[in-house]
Amino acid sequence: MTIEITNESGFVVDEAKLLRLTEHNLAQLHVSPDADVAILIVDEGAMEALHVQWMDEPGPTDVLSFPMDELRPGTADMPTPAGLLGDIVLCPQVAETQAEQAGHSTLDELMLLTTHGLLHLLGFDHAEPDEEREMFGLQRDLLLSFHTAERRNRS
Repeated sequence: MTIEITNESGFVVDEAKLLRLTEHNLAQLHVSPDADVAILIVDEGAMEALHVQWMDEPGPTDVLSFPMDELRPGTADMPTPAGLLGDIVLCPQVAETQAEQAGHSTLDELMLLTTHGLLHLLGFDHAEPDEEREMFGLQRDLLLSFHTAERRNRS
């Protein structure tokens, strides 16, 4: 599995933790170890340009996902085949503002956004209430299991 993280934002980000999170999430979702994903961290100007170009919405946003091979989560018996998952684009400046409003760290917000973006790459959406419940529940479960694994690894 290739997870490429590129930080062009000028914002200091714990890329190693985002890498561990993404590896954890892909394993939990039974995605082939040969699947590829890219995480691009950009500043507000770059994110705004992407937001306008792809979503036709003004201003920067927190996360954008660009799926490639339309892969879906697998199962323990049948993992997702190898392929190109796509790109997740994060904007830490927007994440920082959201983190302050939510009362947690910018890193926690970036981890939430990375997980959210990954779920979008795997076909999840939140346009309808039942889709939102499923996606946000899975997002919460993935983050909780990651934090549990991180604590276990530190012990």
